[in-house]
Amino acid sequence: MKAMPQIDVISRFQQSAPVDVTGMANALGLSVWESPDLPAGVSGKLFEDRSKGGSSGYSIVVRSSEPFVRKRFTVAHEIGHFLLHRNRIGSYLVEDEWLRSNLSTREEVEANQFAAEALMPKHLISRYAGLYGPNPSVLAPIFKVSEAAMRIRLGMETKGLPVEMTLTL
Repeated sequence: MKAMPQIDVISRFQQSAPVDVTGMANALGLSVWESPDLPAGVSGKLFEDRSKGGSSGYSIVVRSSEPFVRKRFTVAHEIGHFLLHRNRIGSYLVEDEWLRSNLSTREEVEANQFAAEALMPKHLISRYAGLYGPNPSVLAPIFKVSEAAMRIRLGMETKGLPVEMTLTL
């Protein structure tokens, strides 16, 4: 079987809401699992994983005690790092772990932008907002994201985020 370009893999999971972010990660060669043992303040991490890693040799682990919607955003965020910043992983690999603290603010913003677009693609936001209106309390449960993330995506709240993370309906 021929490998699908990454954009095709992502698009395949963005046909309806909610986006199957774990399925997307698996299709991109990443294993996703939960652990209660992440350090305080760490919601998730992407790391080289020779024992449990997917076909790419990498895993995403998320804190098991986080709310479901937070875990989904964390998985999408880490997929963003994998796709956008993997070429820089060599300089950030410490004890086989890509430490977020070593990444620039720009790289974190890029991973957040990726996560927002992965979980709340513009075409699906437009479709569901057309049906139910641009109401974050209605749309957030459909997309299985937090209301705060949906408000940011709808452009109702920016918190100093780049315009690319928000959209105008």
